[in-house]
Amino acid sequence: MKLGLVLLVSGYALWAVEGYGVYQKNCMHCHVEIMEKSLVLKNLKNLKAPPMIEVSNRLKENIVIKEEDQDVKRRVVIAFIKDYIENPSVQYSMCHPMAIERFGIMPSLKGKLSDEERQAVAEWIYDRYEGVKF
Repeated sequence: MKLGLVLLVSGYALWAVEGYGVYQKNCMHCHVEIMEKSLVLKNLKNLKAPPMIEVSNRLKENIVIKEEDQDVKRRVVIAFIKDYIENPSVQYSMCHPMAIERFGIMPSLKGKLSDEERQAVAEWIYDRYEGVKF
């Protein structure tokens, strides 16, 4: 049984690395991984997009699931991220109006990421910042 647990944990670690790799290759050009709000405000002119922690936390705040089923909420947020990567729009955005005014809407990555890459990075975005608040 211990071997199965080790393999399961190892498989999860590989999946997380893959999502982080997708972030590094496609997202970090604009989204810094993590930055305290005070530093965001101080460096606002130099940022190309909101920090990824802000994106993750904002989605988790705005997507409300009846009865707060965390497994369902995780799946819904991940599905939203996967779709938004290819179909960003002002109507679909959950950013603060000030963030939209400052950064605009991100460009579509349609055709640039496979479904597996979008799934991996969406899971990474959700899981990386679980419980992390600034």
